Order: sequence, then structure tokens, then C-alpha cells
Amino acid sequence: MEFVIVTGLSGAGRSQTVKVLEDSGYYSIDNLPPSLLPQFADLIIQSKGDIDKVAFAIDIRGGEFFDDLFDNLDEIKRKGHSYKILFLDASDQVIVKRYKEQRRPHPLCEGGRVINGIEMERVKLSYIKTRADHIIDTSNYTLSMLKETIRDIVTGEGEKQRINISVLSFGFKHGIPLDADLVFDVRFLPNPYYIEELKPLSGNDQEIRDYVMQWEEAKVLKKMLSEMISFLIPQYEKEGKVQLIVAIGCTGGRHRSVTIANELYDTLKSEQYRVVINHRDCYRK
Repeated sequence: MEFVIVTGLSGAGRSQTVKVLEDSGYYSIDNLPPSLLPQFADLIIQSKGDIDKVAFAIDIRGGEFFDDLFDNLDEIKRKGHSYKILFLDASDQVIVKRYKEQRRPHPLCEGGRVINGIEMERVKLSYIKTRADHIIDTSNYTLSMLKETIRDIVTGEGEKQRINISVLSFGFKHGIPLDADLVFDVRFLPNPYYIEELKPLSGNDQEIRDYVMQWEEAKVLKKMLSEMISFLIPQYEKEGKVQLIVAIGCTGGRHRSVTIANELYDTLKSEQYRVVINHRDCYRK
């Protein structure tokens, strides 16, 4: 029997995560009071195989019951059941933006400023975050990226380490990503933008990829980048880092940066690292 506890900051993607788990065959329960976890786990076990994977979504809407979460999880463990905790996180800026888009009040600060609710929630969730088996920062995640990450976690396929790697291409003229851990400038590479037939294409097209990667400096860059990231990953893990964002930038974020980002993504993926890719400015004018 598999039990997955999904928790984290409001607005960080908990509901979407539960939906992904449901698509992966999990029976989900949203906002179950933690005090009922042991009894519900027993009911599931008594189903005699009808349900073998369960996801519990738990958040601060549980009020005072939330404070007893680990007492009840310990009770589950004493009864012979195992569980793992997925903690959804995101930057304050991203969460505020999501609340504004949805025009919803924060559950801890109805009628007040969303940022105040976020600050209170971070304090309340600080301990459970330290106990989480997986922490997923969704600040730069698309839905497809979230799906890939969750499925890798629950299936264990391709998992080589806990750290989540995000490879991000961008254009310097649109600004450097604020949350990038490592930023690499590839504007020194020959630019296909100035070749008429290549200009309308992007680094996702094979013609651009062939053009950029034909140069010796591009091949050396790819090799050195891959070796550097592979070296840094275990160093970051020792420090408890759970997400690494590698940003690759060129002028507009359409040709060279996309190509190099794709090359790095393919290399890391082939080495079975947990990695996702996002082209921020690829189709931006």
C-alpha cells in the first residue's frame, strides 16, 4: 500500500499535483483532517486490494488539526503503513501573482494582504518542510513540467538524486531570470538570426540546432557545461539544495540559448538526472 501526503504552500500547485497523482492511479482525498488519517488508512487496507495507492492532500485549512499531523503520521507508521511527503513550494512573487490572477483571498489572511498570509503560512509549515521526502519548487513550472516531476517521483523511474534540475533558456534583452542559480551567456556563438532562411526558426528546429552545433566552440561549451553541472549536483545536494535552475541566455532567447539548453537537457536526461526544460522567450517578440 502506497500513501503519499501532498502538502505545501497555498498557491504552489497542490491541487494540480493531486490531479497528476489521480492520473497515475492514486485514490485521492483532499483536505482530510490529519486526525482521521490512521482510521482512513485502516479502511483502505480493509479494501483488500481494491485500492493500493492513496494520496492525501493536507493544508492549513485543517486549522488546529494540522498541528497534530505528525502524531497521526506516526500512528500510521506504528500500524505498519509507510508514507512519503511531497511538499509544494514557490516564491512569494509567484504565489502573489497566482492569487491575483485567480482573485482569491489567502486562507490565512482573508480580506488582508496576500503576502502577509504567505509569511504566516511559511512559518506554520516550516517544520513539515524539513520532514518532507521531496520538495518541489513550482515557481517556473508549467503543468507539463510538474507532471513529469511528480511521475518521476512516484514511479522512481530515472531518479538519480533528490535535486530537481530546471534548464531554462532566455533572452538577455528580456531580462535575466531572477531565480536562476547559474547563468551562462552564449552570445559569443555565431548567430543564425542574421541568416535569412534561419531567422524565423528557433533552437527547437533541427536546422538551427545543426547550425549552432557545427562550431567547435559550441561543442566545447556543451562538454564543459555538462561536466560542470554533473560536478556541482552532488555538491549542492550536500548543502540540502532541492532545486537547481540553470539559465542559458542569448540576445533574444530564440536560437542559440534554446539550442544549448536543449543539448544540456538531453545530456542530463540521458544520465538519468531528474531534469525539466523551459524556453522562456523562444516565441516572444
